[in-house]
Amino acid sequence: MGDKSMIRPELERRFELIEWRVFWQGRVNRYELEERFEISAGQASADLAAYQEAAPGNIEYDKTQKAFLPRRSFKPRFLTVSADRYLAQLNAIQNNVVTVLDTWFGSPPPAAVMPALHTVDPSVLQRTLEALRRLGAISVEYQSLTNTRRRKIAPHALAFDGYRWHVRAWCLDRKEFRDFVLTRMNSVGEVEGFDTNAMKDIEWQHTVDLKIVPHPKLSEAQQDAVARDFGMINGKRILPAIRIALAYYVIKRLNLDLDLEEIPPERKQIFLANKEEVELKRQEAKARTKLLLG
Repeated sequence: MGDKSMIRPELERRFELIEWRVFWQGRVNRYELEERFEISAGQASADLAAYQEAAPGNIEYDKTQKAFLPRRSFKPRFLTVSADRYLAQLNAIQNNVVTVLDTWFGSPPPAAVMPALHTVDPSVLQRTLEALRRLGAISVEYQSLTNTRRRKIAPHALAFDGYRWHVRAWCLDRKEFRDFVLTRMNSVGEVEGFDTNAMKDIEWQHTVDLKIVPHPKLSEAQQDAVARDFGMINGKRILPAIRIALAYYVIKRLNLDLDLEEIPPERKQIFLANKEEVELKRQEAKARTKLLLG
């Protein structure tokens, strides 16, 4: 059973759970398989034996703990290890977005997270997705900071800025591609036929790299700490291929739009080294879109 291609999909799924629990929680037992997959004790025992055959040397049974523990040579074969995915799921559990049973967690670790501040109306998302699928336009009652009015938009993509979900769409009223916050859509009308031609949205179709460096006014030790915190290599971190339409949100979220003198370096911590290049690409993209639209 050493060849993964020969393993049945449902068994491979159970092998993934075994490795998840062993890697993140340090142990797995027969009961956990029984409970998660609603299988018999005999089937769970057979699965653990099959896993040991498929991944020899990964786990061993501990009679004291009555569970299988990882050996020093443990190396996942069926699990793609991702700390980001683990923490994202933990965050979702804490915010009641998913239940523990929707994940591989058995008993989540003690944790506290910031509550989610923006909740999208399911009916708004459903109609927006319908417009995306059908390449259509929808009339929305949109509440901006200054007024509430109906606008007709033709969505072509969804976008998340780190805090809120947006829909990228052609605005039939203003004759331009714009971002609309889903939580500011009070109501959505029926989908109408409309060809958005998203390829003309150059700000969406083209990307730019963001070059992040430690704040130059921090001490050398502080810059080293910041570089480690942000995963920098040789004093910089490249955020590659950011859609030009989304670069604005990344820059605002990280306070990269603020001048160096506006806030203390210990609070700002990082600096956008290619700010002028990003702004130039944004202006060029807008100009190209305008040219394409005639």
